[in-house]
Amino acid sequence: MTAPLQNTTLSMVCMSSATPPLLPIAQSERIAILDILRGCALLGILLMNIECFVGPLDAGTTGIDPQLTGMDRIADALIYVLIQGKFYTLFSLLFGMGFAVMSKRAADVGRAFMPFYLRRSLGLLTIGLIHAVLIWSGDILVLYALMSVPLLTSRRLCTAALPLTGVLLYLIPVALMSIYCWADFIVSTSSNSENIKSWQEVLAQNGTETAQVIREQRHAYGAGSYVQATVQRLHDVKNGLESLIINGVHVLGMFLLGTWFVRSGAILQPERYTRLFAWLRWGAWPLGLTAMLLSVHLASWQDVTRVDPRAFSAFALSMIAGLLMCLGYLAWGIRAAFALTWAAPAGRMALSNYLLQSMVCTLIFYGYGLGFFERLPRVWQLPFAIALFTFQVALSRWWLQRFRFGPCEWLWRSFTYLRWEPLRVASTAR
Repeated sequence: MTAPLQNTTLSMVCMSSATPPLLPIAQSERIAILDILRGCALLGILLMNIECFVGPLDAGTTGIDPQLTGMDRIADALIYVLIQGKFYTLFSLLFGMGFAVMSKRAADVGRAFMPFYLRRSLGLLTIGLIHAVLIWSGDILVLYALMSVPLLTSRRLCTAALPLTGVLLYLIPVALMSIYCWADFIVSTSSNSENIKSWQEVLAQNGTETAQVIREQRHAYGAGSYVQATVQRLHDVKNGLESLIINGVHVLGMFLLGTWFVRSGAILQPERYTRLFAWLRWGAWPLGLTAMLLSVHLASWQDVTRVDPRAFSAFALSMIAGLLMCLGYLAWGIRAAFALTWAAPAGRMALSNYLLQSMVCTLIFYGYGLGFFERLPRVWQLPFAIALFTFQVALSRWWLQRFRFGPCEWLWRSFTYLRWEPLRVASTAR
């Protein structure tokens, strides 16, 4: 072999063995069903969150408000039974799927995944904190960012272990509620009057503190200035972080289930898992609905100003129902994907649209905005949410015809990959 030929061959070998860079997912590589499901989950999240925009955050999503009547009560019941606790759970499931897709891509190109992923988590945490403190304290992004770190350990788990581990983590809050109800029963039936009195004092104190928080939220968000609302949001974030372990394991469990759907191939090749998805549609969803109706029968509303073991039991049952119905919605979404493609543009810009929902709603309902706090009837909150989401779908479609990513996705990706990503569609050529 001549020297020039040797040099040429060596160059080709070096080029082929060089590790290719880990780049953002191109449009041609996107998994369409994930965008469709994200879009549907965004609508469900808005339908659930809307009452927390219209009124005090801690007074929302507590069941069917007994003070409502007529169409307002029907609307509240429909959201509680069919939506609440099902679609943010689906969103968590999809987050886990996204993690698994990125992990696989990094492995395929031989790139170190952890530095890239930790930057991504840090970027999401930053966005979440800005959102929670400056816009709306009902934020879920901070929790996602924090739980995305222990999610890394799932790469060491075999695929078969993911579903059971995920379900067990998801059920930890249910187990804690059951332990609490058992403890309440033991103390309440105790012959020791001092124990009963001490327990009742603890419950009363918790109820008093919660009622005070709701009063503070009502004043800050309904009649306060932006500065007052921001101070209240800081308090809300602090209180939310105190319950991080309970909420965190629940979310982490859904992350693991989502990871399984990708690693097993179920979400990428659903035709290989027809029996699974058929059972989720015709078994899990009806079973979850039945459990949800039993929960409503047990206690349709939880008074957050007092601790009621019966309501706690009902809420624990509703969490089990939420998991089953979430998986059922996933299966039905895959089955009806052809009819749901209209939601895909919103799903491609899920982060931007989630933040936009908060900005629009707080500016309309909060006192420093238009001031419609606690003034929109429950029945009208649903068409408002649907109209807002319809606008978001149209806006997303318009935006994605001109740009590769949503604005927040672009900032997040640029931070993650340590370079400014080309934003305009015309600049995608490399």
